[in-house]
Amino acid sequence: MISSRYRGPSTPCPVATAPGLVAQDDSRTGVATHIASTHNGRQKALVSPREHGAWGMLLVPLATGAVAALRSSVNGVALTLFIVAAMSLFWLRTPVESWLGTSPIKAQTKDERAFVLKMIAAIGLLAVGSIAALLWDGLSRGLLTIGAVAGLAFAIQVGVKRLGRKARMPAQIIGAVGLTSTAAGAYYVATGKLDHVAVALWLANWLFAGDQIHFVQVRIRSSRAANMDEKMKQGLPFFCGQVGLIGVILAACRLGLFSDAMALAFVPVLVRGTLWFVRRYRPLDVHKLGFSELTHSLIFGALLCASFLV
Repeated sequence: MISSRYRGPSTPCPVATAPGLVAQDDSRTGVATHIASTHNGRQKALVSPREHGAWGMLLVPLATGAVAALRSSVNGVALTLFIVAAMSLFWLRTPVESWLGTSPIKAQTKDERAFVLKMIAAIGLLAVGSIAALLWDGLSRGLLTIGAVAGLAFAIQVGVKRLGRKARMPAQIIGAVGLTSTAAGAYYVATGKLDHVAVALWLANWLFAGDQIHFVQVRIRSSRAANMDEKMKQGLPFFCGQVGLIGVILAACRLGLFSDAMALAFVPVLVRGTLWFVRRYRPLDVHKLGFSELTHSLIFGALLCASFLV
């Protein structure tokens, strides 16, 4: 006989829903999520370029070269292939260094090395394919000259880096020769001309990049300089560099390599560098400095482009 106290199906076992076990299960889920997030973040760091400033030194010159080419007929297909080649070659550097163990973040486990190697193969195929397409018809052989100069600059940069911490800034400025070569490359493949305009674009972008690298380094080294005397003492090499930059710009204008409009593109960074010596002390904010220099890169690129369009 069924008891009159029966009120439906039996309830779940109390042990299964005990608060302690639920908390333990949530904890395990959180740990698993954290491990997966850390793993994905590390994989990204192994293959993604970390030098954000280098992206600007690559893309701004590339844009100025492409815009300067608009004065004549533009080979859009060749320009697109060059953009793909330039970006893939730049991207390739990080996974290669991770795989070789020459970067701060190295591929350590077997799985990491396999992942990095797959990325190297994929990005490498993209770079080789786009370069082969550019050179297939024999009309873009001037890229070999540009690539040889850029490659030599990167090779010298590696050698200079080995000299120690004090050689870091010179190494960066030498490496900027290779990064800013995208200005000449973009102009050349779009127009088919490797002329004084291509050289002028390359030189202008490299001079700007060198000044920017020097300024960032002096700001970091002189972060505690409170007055003009202290800033001048620590920033004298940069001040001399500013004077030298003005001399090179004037010489380029005199030789007909730069137009007056191109020279005006340097005015904002020259003013920025000069005002730092007389501006009142402000604590260094690295993130703010990065965004400020990115803004100057965009302004310089826009003014340089305008100098060819006006």
